[in-house]
Amino acid sequence: MLKEFQEFVAKGNVMDLAVGVIIGGAFALIVGSLTDDIIMPIVGAIFGGFDFSNYFIALSGGVTADTLDAAREQGAVLAYGNFITVVINFLILAWIIFLMVKAVNNLRRRLEKEEEAAPVPAAPPADVKLLTEIRDLLAKK
Repeated sequence: MLKEFQEFVAKGNVMDLAVGVIIGGAFALIVGSLTDDIIMPIVGAIFGGFDFSNYFIALSGGVTADTLDAAREQGAVLAYGNFITVVINFLILAWIIFLMVKAVNNLRRRLEKEEEAAPVPAAPPADVKLLTEIRDLLAKK
């Protein structure tokens, strides 16, 4: 069983997946920071200083706090402002991934065009082909 596990881990797909997950996690942190620290303050300033992260609806009567963190300590809340921020994070991440896939597809198309444009070597003349066949026949004897 240990040998099977070693073969499984040694496959390139597993390592590629591990690298992808690690880079994806780091990339998610970058997008989160971009949204939380740059985009949402600008959106909040445009809409009159709103801070989406503290928008919530109290689901229990004992919630009197003004901030989401304090309200969560007091009881159940529906944090729709946080949801808006997460949706914007997703849209930014999806847009960036779309641009990356589009760039890779363009690169692949360019490489395919270059391969198609590469000249195919011309077939040898009939006499050279005939001599090659005769040589191959003599080599068999």
